[in-house]
Amino acid sequence: MSSTLIKCLNLAKSVRTATVKSFLAAPKPQWQVWSAAALQTPHAQMHTSPPRMDLMEFFDDKKHWSENEVKVGRAWRAEELRIKSNKELHQLWFVLLKERNMLLTMEHECNEQMEIFPSPERIDKVKISMKNLETVVRERNKAYHLLETGETGERPQRPVQNAFGLQVNYKSCEHVLPPFMNLKWIKSRNIGFGGRAVNRFLLKYREQLYNAKRKAKNRSRNEVMMILRRNPNFDLEVLRRKFPDVNIDKLRNDDKTRGHFVPKVDS
Repeated sequence: MSSTLIKCLNLAKSVRTATVKSFLAAPKPQWQVWSAAALQTPHAQMHTSPPRMDLMEFFDDKKHWSENEVKVGRAWRAEELRIKSNKELHQLWFVLLKERNMLLTMEHECNEQMEIFPSPERIDKVKISMKNLETVVRERNKAYHLLETGETGERPQRPVQNAFGLQVNYKSCEHVLPPFMNLKWIKSRNIGFGGRAVNRFLLKYREQLYNAKRKAKNRSRNEVMMILRRNPNFDLEVLRRKFPDVNIDKLRNDDKTRGHFVPKVDS
């Protein structure tokens, strides 16, 4: 074997050794760093599956497959997310997104196999956490745009009435054509409402809203009445804060509030 070939083989061995060492010493991928940081956060209350490198990322841990209940924590609260930085919120969002995909896959697979999905409330907790996270991010974006430009930075919206006569919020969009030339937009937005059927629907709908409001007020009044009947010396300030729609002073003089064991005294 020639000396030139021996030198080439030694050079290849050295390059391969250096490449393996650099690969072992290389930092972890960014998504693994984010997952580890979010899982090690002291305020984390959500149950998250450990990171893996195969398709089993879409499924829960095998030890939870045969159980009827999985012990998990509560959802993230908005006040807890407000004290975190933007980087931590970004990391937590991807962790929650991965957890939601895993839970939805497990729910679908359990339905296909006619098995019980353990602790289905985990999906609701993840969705609540993601909703609170979006709320915090929107608050920061609005504060930044108000400070820099004096506007919220969100899409402008205005109240309009749909085909059923109900008031909805319409978010404006950018179009290539101006409004008076965009016939498709005119046909889709200028629907209008009217007619006997729509007026009858609005009458029934408003009646339903009024009955729901009246029943809620009666329930609050009856609850305050029972509290005062069982505890005549109850703190009235607490009742006023909890039931602002109930006239506490007027309700105290009612015969149903005093009951049959307290004598009626004229003031």
